[in-house]
Parts: sequence; C-alpha cells; structure tokens
Amino acid sequence: MKVEHNFDLTNYNSYRIKAICKRAFFPSDEKDFIEVFSDTPESKIIIGGGYNIIFAKENYDLDFVIVGESYSGIKLEEDNIIVCESGANTKDLSEFALANSLSGVEIFYDIPSSLGGAVVMNAGASGEEIKDILVKVRYLDLEDMTVKEIYKEDIGYQYRNSLFQRETNKIVLKAWLRLEPGNAADIRSKMETIKEARWAKQPKEYPNAGSVFKRPPGHYVGPMIDELQLKGYRIGGAEVSKKHGGFIVNIDNATGMDIINIVKHVQAKVKERYGVDLEIEQRII
Repeated sequence: MKVEHNFDLTNYNSYRIKAICKRAFFPSDEKDFIEVFSDTPESKIIIGGGYNIIFAKENYDLDFVIVGESYSGIKLEEDNIIVCESGANTKDLSEFALANSLSGVEIFYDIPSSLGGAVVMNAGASGEEIKDILVKVRYLDLEDMTVKEIYKEDIGYQYRNSLFQRETNKIVLKAWLRLEPGNAADIRSKMETIKEARWAKQPKEYPNAGSVFKRPPGHYVGPMIDELQLKGYRIGGAEVSKKHGGFIVNIDNATGMDIINIVKHVQAKVKERYGVDLEIEQRII
C-alpha cells in the first residue's frame, strides 16, 4: 500500500482547494483497508474521487485514506452484473458498460463521482439513482473490523441518503450492479445527449463539486437563487455560478471557507424569503 507524507490534496478535490494532510494512504485491496483502519480509525478521513467534498482547512493533522485508481477494478459477471470496486469512477463504469452493450448507467457518464461515493449518497439525476441498478454492497464494518455484504433492500435508501451516509463506520468496498442488454449505438447516443445537456447548463469551465444543495420538497434550488439575484455573489475566490445558481465555482484560488461562507449566505437568504431550509448535499471536511 502506498503511503505519502505531508500530502497535497489539491488534485484530490474537484473544487481544487489547496490543502495538506499528515499522511495519505492508497489502499489497493481489502487487506489494505483492514490494515489502515485497524490503527486509530477515528483519526482517519476517507475520500473517493473528491467530487462532492469541501475542505474547510488548509492543513489537516490527520491521515487521509484515498480510494481511487489503486482500488478501481471493474469486471463483468454472469447475468449482466458488473462488479465494481469503490474507487472506480462512474465515467469509467459507464464506458465499461457501453463496451459490453449494457444499459443502465448512461446517466452517470457525466456525473463526476467514484462508485463508492455514488453508493453512499445514492447519486443520480433525471429521476434515475444508483439504487435502481444496485444488487448488493460489500463493506468493511469498523465496529468489528470484518468485511460484510448487504443487499440493496437493507440499505435504507432515500433521496441522496443511505445507511452508509448515516453510519460512517461502514466503508464501501465493492458494489454489484445489474444492467440490461442494449444496443451500443443507442447507449452511446444517450450518453452523449446527457453530456451535451449538462455542459450546456452547468459551469464546467470552473472547478466545482456539482449541485451544492439537495432539492427541497416543492421547490427547485436554481430558480430560488435566480429570483434572489444571487448568481455571481462572491466571497474571496468563490462565486455562485453565473451559469447555474445551484453551483458554487472556484474562480480564483478559493479557500474552503470562501465556499462555506457562500453556502451559509445562500441558506440564510433562501430561509428569509421562502422559509425553506436548504440542506447542503456536499460533505464538509
């Protein structure tokens, strides 16, 4: 297992916030996970591709466990089931499915996420969610340091929420996904259509971590922010995207606190005008 000291996390979070951690561990198999978490698990922070996180500090006197390329295997089993290690990103997963003419993950082609992160938060878009294709999950339970498996029906999935989000002592290792046979040309067309639609309305030109807030019942975040004229609102190097109000972008070396302070400002304004408590979708570390 690779271990780095005083590790620069800038390229391991999609906001490109500059941050340093004491040590970074890069597990490559289940034994590595057991080894790294057997020692003071409470002092370790686990991240995937860094697509949905905000670093609140510039220096962490903590160890980070980075689940990415070193643990990202994808393979096809019988009955159109794909087994995916948690560090694999959803773009690679969707391309693997396309290569095998399997449909069901096209929506994730342009959602930046690791598979583990998608399983934890029940990632999705346009009415499709990871739980729709999930069969079961293999995870490390830090309570007794054993590897266990759990079927989808027992994970307690909700909108952008799951057992793994509520109980952070369970570390996702692998997921089994059941897809459907399809026509490769049709699958590719859907993937490209989804990508074009997202690029047309989302601020892909600046570092960001996707939608900042969960959609509250009966409301849409973007229109509320538009009506409040908060697009372009800036603190430090961070800004509410002028292209899509549901995004915050790093336009000039933003710190995590720049982003967090914008989040608080937007929440306060939305609460004042609409009486709605906006819940952040991203994980503040």
